[in-house]
Amino acid sequence: MFVDEAKIFVRGGRGGDGMVHFHREKYVPRGGPDGGDGGRGGDIIFEVSTHLNTLISFRYKDRYLGDEGGKGGPSNMSGRYAKNTVVPVPPGTLVYDANSGELICDLTDPGQQFVVAKGGRGGRGNQHFATASHQVPKMGEKGEPGEERHLRLELKLIADIGIIGLPNVGKSSLLAAATNANPKIGNYPFTTLEPNLGVAELDMDNTLVLADIPGLVEGAHLGIGLGDAFLRHIQRTRVLIHVLDGLSENILSDFSQINSELALYDPRLAEKPQLIAVNKIDDPLVAEHWPKIKRTLEKRGYPVMSISALARTNVKELLWKALEILRSTPEPVVEEEMPIYRANEDTRVFTIERTSEGWLVHSPALERAAAMTYWEYEGPVRRFQKLMATIGLEKALREAGIEEGDAVFIGDYELEWTN
Repeated sequence: MFVDEAKIFVRGGRGGDGMVHFHREKYVPRGGPDGGDGGRGGDIIFEVSTHLNTLISFRYKDRYLGDEGGKGGPSNMSGRYAKNTVVPVPPGTLVYDANSGELICDLTDPGQQFVVAKGGRGGRGNQHFATASHQVPKMGEKGEPGEERHLRLELKLIADIGIIGLPNVGKSSLLAAATNANPKIGNYPFTTLEPNLGVAELDMDNTLVLADIPGLVEGAHLGIGLGDAFLRHIQRTRVLIHVLDGLSENILSDFSQINSELALYDPRLAEKPQLIAVNKIDDPLVAEHWPKIKRTLEKRGYPVMSISALARTNVKELLWKALEILRSTPEPVVEEEMPIYRANEDTRVFTIERTSEGWLVHSPALERAAAMTYWEYEGPVRRFQKLMATIGLEKALREAGIEEGDAVFIGDYELEWTN
């Protein structure tokens, strides 16, 4: 089954907790702090795999959680770093943030990688909190939570040549005749319900990757007949083979209809080089009217060839002509750098909401700091209170009218306010 859209959840692995520990050795009654640091959590990484051409695997698994880093140990021993989780995706995968709709990355090249969710850093052990005046620090840090996101994946097939046309004009037959693909073929509209890819070997040194795009109907750019889902696969192709039915009563109208849909969906699609292939030349009626059909279409400024996809007449010649056009077509120019989405976690950005249960504080950075705090030790608690004062949260809560004993909710933690 061909799947070109998916929604998933990813979360990097949590960092390992730093250790609160003091050196113990015979004849050394007051060993210093030697709690080790936690290891870094594992990243979630997308990697382009040429063995895939669909997003179907994400239908069966839609949650990817990174491994946690190891906890710090005594004698300043650091915890192990977690292994990264590498998730294969097909070439042409676009990754969007599902909440904001912003594009995170465009994965096209074989082996290309992108970190979609970073693992959290390991917490620091108490060895880092020793000072000349505070030589027995009973404080450390828990591991940082990993980055988490809801993602929307979209696939645009990557092919040299896109085969387009109305339903039932012979596109799948042409792909089957030209390549080793095995698409479903039948004499009725909408036989092809999903794009098909095939590789045509012209000779030992020349190959073409072709994509058979399901038949487009009037209103395809609005989603009629799933047209908008199919049209996006044409965007990555560089040359189009426009297949027309030689037995059509109004072949020029058929040609214009498809080009109108291309232009309405994306004006750049209508500018792509096209090679017109008039199918069913093996039919006597088409052969009789071929000279007139050729003159009519050539007036539109496109090269025109006659073929029979079923009898494989002129199919090889059509492919060589398509290769010639492809070689004369310049590589697409990337006008600007691909936008990369990064969540804004400015420590000083927060909001306060008063509820019936208490005061709800929204701050991604502060929530992560709370998750890394050892609440059972007095030192880390004082450190968190100082952070609240530094960023202005303490002042903001006082101005909002907080009172002794009120509950303050930060992430998963509930704190009691004291003056």
